[in-house]
Amino acid sequence: MENKDTETARRRYDRIAFIYDFMEGLIEGTRYSEWRKILWSKVEGSRILEVGVGTGKNFPFYPKAAEVTAIDFSEKMLGRARAKADKQGLKVKLLKMDVQNLEFEDNSFDTVVGSFVFCSVPDPVRGLKEVERVCKPGGKVVLLEHVLSTNHVVAWMMNTVNPVVTRFMGPNINRRTVENVARGLKLEQVTDLAAGIFKLIEARKLPSF
Repeated sequence: MENKDTETARRRYDRIAFIYDFMEGLIEGTRYSEWRKILWSKVEGSRILEVGVGTGKNFPFYPKAAEVTAIDFSEKMLGRARAKADKQGLKVKLLKMDVQNLEFEDNSFDTVVGSFVFCSVPDPVRGLKEVERVCKPGGKVVLLEHVLSTNHVVAWMMNTVNPVVTRFMGPNINRRTVENVARGLKLEQVTDLAAGIFKLIEARKLPSF
């Protein structure tokens, strides 16, 4: 049974699913789609897990030969993703699932990928531990995220407005995702994409000996 914070987040995304693509339409066309292309160019292997698939914005960038499983905890968002996949004739296994409680065996995927996901996960550290668990030893984790600015003034502003942004739009804008990733995975590269806030995070699960 999901906890209160997860239920609240899920309901929030169910509520905005029908306008979600419209809400991000401008920035998707000018920036996000370019970054998604870079994100997916970094994946490795043939078994890929996308966490937080949302409405399927990453579908155009899926590797042709890969077996992709994609999850989301919002049934309404998944419904829109399923419609897109059907329209595009895309082969992808879409499942309703919470990244904080992944229903996969340990060491299942070559790469785990996500875009703007851990800003919305109620317990991001727990979610990242699950990502680490299902990633194969030596496998890759690639994330596109917005994070708290290192500029003190900007960070103060982000922390101040975060409750309003979260309530009405869903994501937290003040997460420390790079640091959270480094708790369990080996950081390989962190690329600043814009303003010191948008980051491409590449990490790897350490091999087991």
